Amino acid sequence: MIKNKSLVLYKNEAALVCSEITGGKFTVQYRSQAATGTKKAVYATQNVREKDVALLHEGPAKSLEEILENAEKTAPSQDGMYNLEQTNPLFIKIREAHELLTSDPETQDAPEDFQEISSLLLDDEMGPSEAYACFLALRNTIFFQLNQKSLAEGKIVFTPRSTEEIESLVKKSREKDMESELRAGFLSRLKQKKLLPEDSRFMGDVESLALGIKDKSKTMQEAGMKETPERAHKLLLDTGIWPITKNPYPLRWGLSTKSASEGLSSPPEEERLKVEGTAYAIDNAWSADPDDAVAFDGTYLWVHIADPASTVMPDSTIDKMARDRGATLYIPEGAARMLAEDSLSDYALGLNEKSRALSFRIKLSDDGGIEDCQVFKTEVNVKRLTYEQADTMRDSQELKPLFDIAEKNEGRRKSNGSVLINLPEVHITVDPETKKVSVDSVTHPKSSEMIREMMLLAGEGGAKFAFKNRIPFPFVSQEQPTIPEDLPDGLAGQYRLRRCMRRRSVGLTPSMHWGLGLGMYSQVTSPLRRYGDLIAHMQLRAFLDGRPLIDKDEMLLRVSAGEESAQAAHKAERKSNTHWTLVYLLQNPEWTGDAVCVDKSGKQPQFCVPTLGLEFFLSPKKNVELNGSIKVRVRSVNLPEQIVEFEEV
Repeated sequence: MIKNKSLVLYKNEAALVCSEITGGKFTVQYRSQAATGTKKAVYATQNVREKDVALLHEGPAKSLEEILENAEKTAPSQDGMYNLEQTNPLFIKIREAHELLTSDPETQDAPEDFQEISSLLLDDEMGPSEAYACFLALRNTIFFQLNQKSLAEGKIVFTPRSTEEIESLVKKSREKDMESELRAGFLSRLKQKKLLPEDSRFMGDVESLALGIKDKSKTMQEAGMKETPERAHKLLLDTGIWPITKNPYPLRWGLSTKSASEGLSSPPEEERLKVEGTAYAIDNAWSADPDDAVAFDGTYLWVHIADPASTVMPDSTIDKMARDRGATLYIPEGAARMLAEDSLSDYALGLNEKSRALSFRIKLSDDGGIEDCQVFKTEVNVKRLTYEQADTMRDSQELKPLFDIAEKNEGRRKSNGSVLINLPEVHITVDPETKKVSVDSVTHPKSSEMIREMMLLAGEGGAKFAFKNRIPFPFVSQEQPTIPEDLPDGLAGQYRLRRCMRRRSVGLTPSMHWGLGLGMYSQVTSPLRRYGDLIAHMQLRAFLDGRPLIDKDEMLLRVSAGEESAQAAHKAERKSNTHWTLVYLLQNPEWTGDAVCVDKSGKQPQFCVPTLGLEFFLSPKKNVELNGSIKVRVRSVNLPEQIVEFEEV
């Protein structure tokens, strides 16, 4: 029975009743949790109800502080719970009591009241200190388990554990202790960066941090290291867990390095306009997903575009997955396609005898502008050409009109203030077996410039068609740049131009794209590779088929989501290209090359290595004018930070 000066359990700890019980309520004194870790105990009081406590001893108990001190000296420590060989007298008695209580198979796992168990442990009369010591001993050893359900009902009951359960717990404890010892040894070796092969199993959280999967690493924290993706990357390189060829950037930006897996359905059988003649799909020799073809029939310019929107419906799983990807990810290791690889055979142009397309038929005015643009679902004859092959056909009957149209369109855009920037480009490839890196300069054949103009005409025509027909559409715009009058010539001028350009924006209201010199513009020519183009095609097809359009609010949300994902892909591509370029320099330590001075406005002149596509700052031995060059070699490469230092040869 609980009364004043009784010893009770309150929140699983000893407490002393320090008032008379009135209406089932009374005051208890207990050791405050705030005292944990302090030298001197702090005590507090609390008004409670009888159901909030469980009776340990009727008392009278004089001093809670004395009870706690004596009990904790007498009871075995919880730290030694799994040590079955300890010699603490109470521990030995508990083990013997457990053997006695479990000797009968019929009652071996029956709950035992605290008073009954304590009578087996103590021969003499049990006082408050002894009662709490018994409770601590039972709670701190492995032989019994405190029954929380009974405790909630105001009863202190312990259930004997079976021999098998005890052995299992002891085994787990020993394995945990061994694991702790192994981890301590690992952390010691990690600080010295001298890991053993088996230590790699402890480095999973470091890899997760380096890959951007997690933003913390317990291992690096325990080793006293700063937790950043770059530091984690460096640690993985220094310890040999990662080779220099490990590219973390796609995953760091939340991107898959595998192509979409859900294939598109076969193109539907539907009425299509059969376009006479041959259209030409012209691209790089390494291109595997041709999605545009061009032709001129004497009256109209035709720009034919792959038609995956014939089967990709808004809000389908393929649509949502494409939106999450934003664009096909092109990295030196290969392409992770926005749409499934096996869809190419049905939808890419020129891979079959007949190609299905969404086609832009453009009527040009005398000055090269667009007089009219219509959009059709078509069936087209397509022939594939590389840029080099097309260049040899520049004066042919089939291609000369296209080159003439392109030249006139470029002139029209220039008169509107377009800005064309020509910076060095490189194509980076990685051998899948050896991981050997190749970096090759990219040249721009005349036919690539012609195709660029054809795609711009299609984008402008698509924008005009959508605006005329009030179709909610992703229009691309760019604010007017401020270009200095004293723009340098050569490569230095191109770098200055790049700094002048404003970021493009995508919205539902058409506006001037100053960089292109176009009054309105939309990207519509790469629906196999860009989500913005794909959703534009969905709207055009819905309009042509008489189906409901995606409304403005929903369109804006989807375009914004796709654009955000596409930006992540672009950043991962840039980071990946820099990564593999630095790997190329590490693989070729004797490399030397020419660097061109492109800016002298800062503390140090800025240089560009055209054959690598890299930029850096360096104080040359002698003054170098803009567009002048020096020969350099690599002094150091910091792969995780993507920093390369050059020195003049």
